[in-house]
Amino acid sequence: MAHDYDSGRLNLPFVGISTFAKSPYVQDWSAIEADVAVMGAPFDSGTQWRAGARFGPRGIREASTLFSFGHAGAYDHEDDVTYLEGVRIVDIGDADIIHTDTLGSHANIEAGVRAILKAGALPVVLGGDHSINIPCINAFSEQEPVHLVQIDAHLDFVDERHGVRFGHGSPMRRASEKPWVSGLTQLGIRNVSSTAKEGYEAARARGSDILSVRQLRALGVEAVLERIPAGRRYYLSIDIDGFDPSIAPGTGTPSHGGFLYYEVLELIAGLAQRGPIVGIDLVEVAPDYDHTGSTAILAAQILLNAIGRIFAARSPLGR
Repeated sequence: MAHDYDSGRLNLPFVGISTFAKSPYVQDWSAIEADVAVMGAPFDSGTQWRAGARFGPRGIREASTLFSFGHAGAYDHEDDVTYLEGVRIVDIGDADIIHTDTLGSHANIEAGVRAILKAGALPVVLGGDHSINIPCINAFSEQEPVHLVQIDAHLDFVDERHGVRFGHGSPMRRASEKPWVSGLTQLGIRNVSSTAKEGYEAARARGSDILSVRQLRALGVEAVLERIPAGRRYYLSIDIDGFDPSIAPGTGTPSHGGFLYYEVLELIAGLAQRGPIVGIDLVEVAPDYDHTGSTAILAAQILLNAIGRIFAARSPLGR
């Protein structure tokens, strides 16, 4: 028997269709009217080991319903700030993926990001493997320059491997070649990696600032933020394997010794105060490797908190 509640539908997290944070779905990419537009990029053909990140967007969306209660904003008692209040978020669905066709799939992802930028919204792209950053950055070709801030276990600066130039080991190399990318800050890079010494030398030669997790902890978040050029437009690329696999096991290439949640949140909050964050991708969530679902929940939580801090920093009072 149905109940008639005066307050309307309860709309519990496990009820209904899983858009990001249960935000409105916009199918027509020419009719985006929002502050933030979330798009899925379920592509993982750029992986070199185990696949599964194609299911990342779906997993992150489902996990994000946990945080869908904050219709009037999300109050943070530590900061005494109500985040996300009045921020219009929509979900525009997924870019169309063509199996075995990297360039075609990337072109469709780029088209989605361009549509979001044309609408004046903040693009938030759910990967997918890290190769999806390549079309995301391509979409900024007609924008003012961006400084790319990467949170990751891996440098992703491979130029070419076995003829492959657009895999998940190459996005930062491809970004460094773009005239609209003014610089790179690469944080969390650590341990045994698929990038040879030449990759590190090439990255530094192009002005990249590379710090491991231990180096960041030794310096402190504030000192690391001071190393990032102030007042730039920032593009933020978060690889979930930048976090420690103890809290983010659901990824294709886990690497021990990673970040914890608050370290990354404080970095993002400080970056938002340092200059506008104009684009985000979060990649490499592979839900099948984490049956607890905590990796997808972490991804959804860090994204919603990042969006909240971005728009708080844009307000006249900085909150």
